[in-house]
Amino acid sequence: MIDEQSKEIVKSTAPVLKENSDKIGKRFYEKLFSKAPELYNIFNQTNQERGIQQEALAYSVYAAGENIDQLDNLKELISRVTEKHAALGVKAEQYPVVGETLLEAVRDVLGSDVATDEVIGAWEKAYNYIADAFIELENNLYKQKEQNSWLGFREFRVERKEEETAEVTSFYLKPVDGKPVVSYQPGQYLTLRADIPGEKYTHMRHYSLSDAPNGEYYRISVKREEGSENARAGIVSNHLHKNVKEGDVLNFSAPSGDFTITDGNENPIVLISGGIGLTPLMSMLHDLTEKEPNRPVVFIHATANSSTYALKDEVEEAVTNHKHVESFVSYDTPLEADRKAKNYDKEGYIDLDWLKSVLPSNQADFYYCGPVPFMKSVHQSLKDWGVPKERLHYEVFNPISILEEA
Repeated sequence: MIDEQSKEIVKSTAPVLKENSDKIGKRFYEKLFSKAPELYNIFNQTNQERGIQQEALAYSVYAAGENIDQLDNLKELISRVTEKHAALGVKAEQYPVVGETLLEAVRDVLGSDVATDEVIGAWEKAYNYIADAFIELENNLYKQKEQNSWLGFREFRVERKEEETAEVTSFYLKPVDGKPVVSYQPGQYLTLRADIPGEKYTHMRHYSLSDAPNGEYYRISVKREEGSENARAGIVSNHLHKNVKEGDVLNFSAPSGDFTITDGNENPIVLISGGIGLTPLMSMLHDLTEKEPNRPVVFIHATANSSTYALKDEVEEAVTNHKHVESFVSYDTPLEADRKAKNYDKEGYIDLDWLKSVLPSNQADFYYCGPVPFMKSVHQSLKDWGVPKERLHYEVFNPISILEEA
């Protein structure tokens, strides 16, 4: 437990940490990897280069401090992080070095005048308090995996590799050991452990399952991430596209994730995706068409144009074969062929006025996934429309969600 005085110190100093979050994040990872370079095998190094991991750390530290006396406010955040930790194989014995290094980074950046012994002591208690909660939840997840699926990593053979667009390829995976393909909840992901020639460390990546549970195979659909001036190309996505062939063996941990359809109601469902964010929603779409044939479903997708719309045929097939399914698409840069064919419903970006024009009401459960700018826009639009928080469900392909800051 943490005493009341320490809670007050943590809450009062959380804004100071937030103001200096970039510097603290950078300093933390510099020190952490010098102390424990083996952690390079867990952390996403591309996210490190792009500053995403640092941003995630800063947000989580600030949110934890601000809510130290009401951790229930962070239930979704904690659930999401523990799911990812369990998928990566994070161990309880790794928490102390992380906490020690975080406190050192805070003091390095803020200086001893601000980060006094009293302040650091309070944050140390807070870290240990929260770490204990994480460890307990992660241990429970490990027990569940041991009972229901598998612990650690399991070998899967690429039975089929199929190009969906110039940037997206699907991989159909079957277990090498011949044992059953464990079921999962639509919206969950597999975690790949990749040892890539020329790379010093192992790379871990989460990839959403893009098909409904079927007992025969897993399918992931991976976008090849191009490089830019600010970051190199995606190491793992390019490896999968260019080097992995049918018949090759890959290692995955068991399905994980809390971005799943809420049980216990029959509300209409609206699935909204941007770019490769459609992958978990495709799994949901396929599952809903099979298991809930009377539940209204609207699938909304935003992408550049028809050439970048992965799995488009599967969406159209779902609409054709199931009367309760509707689909709308927004192209921000439609091709001339798209204009002639009139095969899209909106030119530009999804906004609230358009959502109101294609949806009968806001009385639905909304599930959405995509790039952060897209997600922030959709999230704010739905909030402005008065959709209650309990009907907003989302996944962001980043270390944690920062949508509540939108």
